Amino acid sequence: MVMKASLQLKMGQSLTMTPQLQQAIRLLQLSTLDLQQEIQQALDSNPMLETPEEDDTEASDSDREQKERDDRDQAESTTASEADNSWEESDWSAENNSSDAIPDDLPVDTAWDDIYQSAPAPAARGDDDNDSDFESRSPTTETLHDHLEWQLNLTPMSERDSAIAHALLDAVDDRGYLVSDLEEIHSGLMDDEDEDPVELDEVEAVLHRLQHFDPPGVFARDLQECLLIQLNQLPPDTPWLDKARLVITHYINLLGNRDYAQLLRRSRLKEDQLRDVLAVITSLNPHPGNALDRSEPDYVIPDVIVRKDKGRWRVELNPEIAPRIRVNASYASLIRRADSSADNTYLRDQLQEAKWFIKSLQSRNETLLKVATRIVEHQQGFLDHGEESMKPLILSDIAQAVEMHESTISRVTTQKYMHTPRGIFELKYFFSSHVSTEEGGECSSTAIRAMIRKLIAAETPKKPLSDSKIATMLGEQGIKVARRTVAKYREAMHIPPSNERKRLV
Repeated sequence: MVMKASLQLKMGQSLTMTPQLQQAIRLLQLSTLDLQQEIQQALDSNPMLETPEEDDTEASDSDREQKERDDRDQAESTTASEADNSWEESDWSAENNSSDAIPDDLPVDTAWDDIYQSAPAPAARGDDDNDSDFESRSPTTETLHDHLEWQLNLTPMSERDSAIAHALLDAVDDRGYLVSDLEEIHSGLMDDEDEDPVELDEVEAVLHRLQHFDPPGVFARDLQECLLIQLNQLPPDTPWLDKARLVITHYINLLGNRDYAQLLRRSRLKEDQLRDVLAVITSLNPHPGNALDRSEPDYVIPDVIVRKDKGRWRVELNPEIAPRIRVNASYASLIRRADSSADNTYLRDQLQEAKWFIKSLQSRNETLLKVATRIVEHQQGFLDHGEESMKPLILSDIAQAVEMHESTISRVTTQKYMHTPRGIFELKYFFSSHVSTEEGGECSSTAIRAMIRKLIAAETPKKPLSDSKIATMLGEQGIKVARRTVAKYREAMHIPPSNERKRLV
């Protein structure tokens, strides 16, 4: 068999993601915090990027405000015939679409005059002396273990009792409960070579001393003991204190099952008396360790701000989500087209990367604003009337409206937040499935959750509504929902079932 080489030519098409496209997609899916870190990293690594000076910022702010006023007046004149509740897309940065766009080629031997700002500058800050970091002034987070150990160090104890106390302290969980048996703790303290071994009674005696620590109820071995510890620390003249001890000591299971009829019969209390006793018991904390939960809060910076102006909803990008950046004119002016030296090539490459980065930021902000505007247009009912007026919305609806792929919409709406007069919501919050109505329309699952929450809030505590009854009441309003669907929505809102919502009122 003879094999010979041949040369063939084939033509085909393939989709290739350029570095610029990859960068744009990566910036698009970043959260606000990650975007700020990415911008700062780009400023540190690329000498062609810089933030404008304060004087330049003030000048550009005044120009931008004037442009925004002119554009707003023009928009109002062109939309005068529209309805009062129509929405309006904000002119986030008028200079983005002006003739001063970034050129593809740098003019020969000229300074870089085309400057692009990625976002409006943040509001002017006050004096540096009065503008210290808030988090730096926050107290150091103290755990329950630290708080108990601090009290233990202030409590006079013998060396033997102190060793027992530290062993007990190590067995306390975050709720404040003792999670190990006393026998197990006692066996860990035993030493075969010790002439005077620790007795179990000593461990229990030290435990009783530790149960007087703050917060009340710590070092309890179960819920019953936790509540009794707190009752014993109340003033002796507290009304119904003895009856509360009686209910917790003998009838805590009936109380947990909310079997009030049996509880009334066995405790020989009248209904109004049991109501007062339960008021004392409900004032106690079943998880005393949570009282010292000083975890640092998570702050959410909205990407988009929605407000109502003259009867129209306006959508604006938050000017504080990213610093303003531009090309460094001094370094750009050093580039010479005919120069092929290493330094000139380096500057040219950095300039190209700076242009790509700025354009990617522009693309991200424009896409985010476009998607947020379409969401506001679709969910005006929610902004005007609340959750019960939320409309069904899926990713494909917005994708078709803005002529983008669903994956792009998914990236835009993930970890992006919108500030509205009703609160701050993730963009994904406005998307929900639909349920058919008897009239042939559609109702959002978010609206159904709001209706369920409203019905439960108005129910009679003595006879709470069951899931079947809620489904029937929704059916009377024209919304066909099965009982299991009501149960699913109720559990998603962390609302207990009807037997656990029953109250003696």
